[in-house]
Amino acid sequence: MFRPSMEFFSNGLLYLTWWQIVLATLMLTHITIISVTVYLHRCQAHRALDLHPVVSHGFRFWLWLTTGMVTGHWAAIHRKHHAKCETDEDPHSPQAHGIWTVLLGGAELYGVEAKNEETLRKFAYGTPNDWIERNLYAKYPNLGVSLLIVIDVALFGIVGVSVWAVQMMWIPFWAGGVVNGIGHFRGYRNFGTVDASTNIIPIGILIGGEELHNNHHAHATSARLSSKWYEFDLGWMYIRILSALRLARIRKVAPKPHLNKGKTILDDATLQAVLRNRHEVMASYARAAERAYRHEMARRESISRRERIRLIRSARSWFRNEQAWPHRNAQLQLAAIDGRNPGLRPYIELREELLAIWERSNKSREQLLLQLQEWCRRAELSGSKAIEAFSLRLRQYT
Repeated sequence: MFRPSMEFFSNGLLYLTWWQIVLATLMLTHITIISVTVYLHRCQAHRALDLHPVVSHGFRFWLWLTTGMVTGHWAAIHRKHHAKCETDEDPHSPQAHGIWTVLLGGAELYGVEAKNEETLRKFAYGTPNDWIERNLYAKYPNLGVSLLIVIDVALFGIVGVSVWAVQMMWIPFWAGGVVNGIGHFRGYRNFGTVDASTNIIPIGILIGGEELHNNHHAHATSARLSSKWYEFDLGWMYIRILSALRLARIRKVAPKPHLNKGKTILDDATLQAVLRNRHEVMASYARAAERAYRHEMARRESISRRERIRLIRSARSWFRNEQAWPHRNAQLQLAAIDGRNPGLRPYIELREELLAIWERSNKSREQLLLQLQEWCRRAELSGSKAIEAFSLRLRQYT
C-alpha cells in the first residue's frame, strides 16, 4: 500500500530545485499566453488563421485547465470590445471605467460580462459548440483549474500551490489588466485609430505580441501584430512555425502599400490602394504634418526658443495622440488650436479632408477619385515640402 512520505509532499514527483520550479512556472504560463493570443484572440475572435483540429483542441483543453475560460465567452467579450470600443458598453475600456478599475479588476469585469446573455448571443457566433464544449468545458469551467492544483501539487510538492496561484493570476493580470488597461491608456501609436489603443512596447515577448495593441486595433483581422521593422511579435513567430508544419493556415495579414516609384498620375488603382491602406496613409500624413509644422516653427524668429519648443511638443501630442479622436467636437478643437498652436490649423484641416474620403461611401469611384486628386493638388500647393512629398508619395500607390 502506497503511503506518501513527507519528502513527496515537500518535493513532488519531479523533485526540482527552486530555480527549476521558477523556470517551469514561467514555461507553463508562457504556454497559456500563447494559447490566448494564437487560439482565443487571433484564431477564434478574429478568424485571422485556421488551426489544425488537434492543435485547436489542444489549446482549448489547456485553457480550460489553466484558466477555466470558455472559448465562446472570451471571443464574444473581445468582439464586443471592438464593436463598442471606448464607450460605456465597452466591457473593459479604461476610458469608460477608469485605468485602475481595468488594471486591477480586469478579471471581475470579464466575469460580469461573461454573464451577459445578450453579449454571448450576439457575439459568440462561430465558436466551438461541440459535445465536449457543452458537457465539460462550458458546463464545468472550474473543474479544470481544480484539477490543475492537484497536478501542480503532485508534480512540485506543497510549493505547487504557489505555482497554481501564479498560473491563476497570470492571464487576469497580463491580458485582462495590462493589455486591456495600459493598452488603451499609455504607449505609442503607429496608427490613428478611432479609439485610444496604444502599443505598450515594441517587443512583444512577455504577452505574446499583445503588447502591440494599437497595431491590432488598426488591423483587427491580421494574424501578424507587428508593423514596424523594430517591432517583434512572438505570437506571429509561433504561427509561422505552425504554418510551416501545416498545422495552421494564415487567412489574413495587415496590408502593406505597394509603391510604383515612377507613377505620378492619380488613377483608379491609386484610389483603391489608398482606400485599402487607410491607417498607413493617415499615419504617414501625421508624420509629414508634424515635420512640416516643426519646420514652420523653426522659421518664426518672433517666437522665443522656449515657446517654440512648447508649441512643437503640443503639436506632436496632437498628431500622435489626439488623432485618436479625429471627429470629436472637431470645430471646437480647431477653434482651440488657433490660440494654442498658431499655424497648426491648416494641417488639421487637410487631415480632416483626407479622412473624409473614407467616410463618403455613397459617392462613386469617379467622385472619390476627383476628391483625392483635388486634395493632392491642394497639398502640393501648400508651400510645405513635407506635405508636398507626402502627396507625391500618395500618387505612387498602386
